[in-house]
This record gives sequence, structure tokens and C-alpha cells, in this order.
Amino acid sequence: MTRPRRRHQQPGQPPQAAPRRLHRNGRGLFLGAMLGAVAGYFAGRAAGNPAMGIILGALAGSALLYRVNPGARRRR
Repeated sequence: MTRPRRRHQQPGQPPQAAPRRLHRNGRGLFLGAMLGAVAGYFAGRAAGNPAMGIILGALAGSALLYRVNPGARRRR
């Protein structure tokens, strides 16, 4: 019984590892944007411009949680 060949595998060559997919963490981006916007609102309100605080806080929070909380890895 022969194993089915993987895509792009040449005959007679050892099997290659599957290409790594880019990791996308939508949950971390959303949660970071929400928490960052709330924290940025209060920081911006203290500085005198809550709208700019919301925008900068959402950007910083989403970037931070995108990297810190990569989410669960799906193993087969």
C-alpha cells in the first residue's frame, strides 16, 4: 500500500514538512483594542484629549495583546 503524496512532492524524495501558516490572532487584536481604548480614554481625559487617547490606546493595546496572547494552538 502506498502513501498518498503530498502536494509538490517529487517522486523518490523524502516527504517535506507542511509549510507554516502565518499566525493570525483576531481575538487578541479585538481584546487589546477594547482594553486599550478604555485605558486610553481615561489617560487621554487626564491629558485633555480623550479622543486621541482612545485611538492611541487601541493601537497600543491591540499590538501588545496580538503578541502577548497568541491564542490556543490547534493541534491535529
